[in-house]
Amino acid sequence: MLKTVNRVLLGLCGLGLFALGGGVLVGGLDLQRRWGFGIPGWWPFLGPDDVLLGAEGRTRWRDEGWWWPTVIAVLALLLVLLLWWLLAQRGHRLDRVLVNSEDGAAVRLDGRTLEDAIEEEAQALGGVSRAQVRLTGRRTAPAARVRLMLEPYADPARTLGRLSRDTLAHARDSAGLDRLPSKVRLREARHHARRTV
Repeated sequence: MLKTVNRVLLGLCGLGLFALGGGVLVGGLDLQRRWGFGIPGWWPFLGPDDVLLGAEGRTRWRDEGWWWPTVIAVLALLLVLLLWWLLAQRGHRLDRVLVNSEDGAAVRLDGRTLEDAIEEEAQALGGVSRAQVRLTGRRTAPAARVRLMLEPYADPARTLGRLSRDTLAHARDSAGLDRLPSKVRLREARHHARRTV
């Protein structure tokens, strides 16, 4: 979800900056006159002598009673959204896991590879339709967040036990970790009743 929000926000910001920069560039270089095309009348920057925001545009709403409360409310909302986005980044995915090898040298293990291995093994458990794994924490002390989508016939207690005893223990041992604390969320896959005629 966070990756999608980041991509959408970056895409919208990039599109807005591209449109604004392109419009200013067209007006500043007077390309509409040189190349013979028109710019919409509402665009504020029509030629090299125009400014992007004139004195009238800056002072138009100052005397209105609703102006300053609206400006403050919009800025406060923007600040809250930016703080939420910043705090959401803290649960970032762990890109590398540092493992002590037998000879005492530190080895870097790709975090995404370990996540994929845990996901594949978890999906192979009976009654699991989909698994998502995310490694968080520090490189020297990773933790796993596991989400399992269970089939309607699955036994949650049995699945959780096998995940803990087999899948997560196997990942911990194969990566040479002392411990791998995990949070597991179980959800049941929705299924539609079959209609018989």
